[in-house]
Amino acid sequence: MSPAFELKASSFTLPVIRLLALDMDAVEAQLAPKVEQAPGFFQNTPVVIDLGALPRDSGIVAFPQLVGMLRGLGMIPVGVRGGSAQQNEAARAMELAILGESTRAARAAESTADRAEPAQASASSDGHPEPPAAHGRLGSLLVDRPVRSGQRLYAAGGDLTVVGPVSSGAELMADGNIHVYGPLRGRVIAGLQGDLGARIFCRDLKAELVSVAGHYRVSENIPAELKGRSVQVFLDHEVLRIEPIG
Repeated sequence: MSPAFELKASSFTLPVIRLLALDMDAVEAQLAPKVEQAPGFFQNTPVVIDLGALPRDSGIVAFPQLVGMLRGLGMIPVGVRGGSAQQNEAARAMELAILGESTRAARAAESTADRAEPAQASASSDGHPEPPAAHGRLGSLLVDRPVRSGQRLYAAGGDLTVVGPVSSGAELMADGNIHVYGPLRGRVIAGLQGDLGARIFCRDLKAELVSVAGHYRVSENIPAELKGRSVQVFLDHEVLRIEPIG
């Protein structure tokens, strides 16, 4: 009998919603406008709920309301991390996975570990790992092929450079800078771990979304005169700016 399936270890980078308070009405009031600005970015996106920033004695999270709200906004909550035993038990009741701890100390350790390892590309949409197309220095990733729709590439701890086009529906992520030497039509996220000095450089801006350290603009909010041009994207006092190069 021929094999019907395979089990493989793979690496995916999932968006994280880090709860800072238990007021679900306030969470929805602040989250909904962000989703409205970039509906395509959040639609059917699996997300992790991070409870590590809540006080230790914060008590039960209103998971039914939270999960329902996230689903109503188009997202798919898949698990929680950083919660107490009581919070994890409530999450299990909602059939959420319990992921690794995310306390401040754990996050610092994870960050240190990430920066000590070579950069990797996350899995593509078909579940197969996307290996780097060329070698780069420690913490950086150089890709010398087109990035197809549905693929996600992540340079952990360094810069990501793509020598080729990036299709719509593709996603580039890096803890540092991102350079694209070809048409950029997908989503590009620099400074993923919060580096306010990270920048995006591209020769032909046609992106669906550009983001630096959590500040982003979608295609509709990018001035028409900047589309199709060589630009750099950076933060200036927490304001995301897009300026032409040359």
